[in-house]
Amino acid sequence: MIVEGINCATELLKSNYPVEKIIIDKEVNVKFEKIINMAINKGINVEMVDKSQMTKLTKSKNPQGIICFVKQFKYCEVKDILNDAKIKNKPPFIIILDGIEDPHNVGAIIRTAECAGVNGIIIAKDRACEINETVFKTSSGAVAYMKVAQVVNISETIKKLQKENVWVYSLEAGNASIYETNLNGSIALVIGSEGKGVSRLVNERCDGTISIPMQGEVNSLNASNAGAIAMYEVLRQRLLCKN
Repeated sequence: MIVEGINCATELLKSNYPVEKIIIDKEVNVKFEKIINMAINKGINVEMVDKSQMTKLTKSKNPQGIICFVKQFKYCEVKDILNDAKIKNKPPFIIILDGIEDPHNVGAIIRTAECAGVNGIIIAKDRACEINETVFKTSSGAVAYMKVAQVVNISETIKKLQKENVWVYSLEAGNASIYETNLNGSIALVIGSEGKGVSRLVNERCDGTISIPMQGEVNSLNASNAGAIAMYEVLRQRLLCKN
């Protein structure tokens, strides 16, 4: 798998994600001195090529002069996400993506999730975006730090989380406000697809449905924007609870 961009390369190297090789545009290699040194210290091969060679390798119009060849993303199990919370001695904080197919949305959600202290992301194996090159780039490398579990059935997975005393809320317009809902404790938030939102069966399995108050004429937000607002409300409540 090819991952492009300065931020992605930096985070991949910092996180010890398995990088097989790095290719750098030799015309601009001076600005990559830090990355080159990090790679050499880790025993990763770094090749200098001209711009025309780099263009042949990349799908992007702007790879920023650097390309990393990495192994395919390795998914974890849901139990690994729960164990991450135990290790950190915090209640689980999980994001479930129900049918989100746009890799830009998935990448943006993962980037926010990593910043907000989410323990892991759960996605479906079918009719959903996998962790690919675009997700890596859009997340600015946050994928390298995030646990992601792929499951066959979202509804059944929610059922298992509930048995672990995790409260699961779907994020849908027109319901109880996130600002009036207690989101402390073990929480999983379900973010629905770009067009259809959270599916009926998944919504029925959740413990409740919460929404972001709207003041304008448009009644919905982009999935990644809605997810960001909700995740930071969970974080805000957790920080207040600490105080």
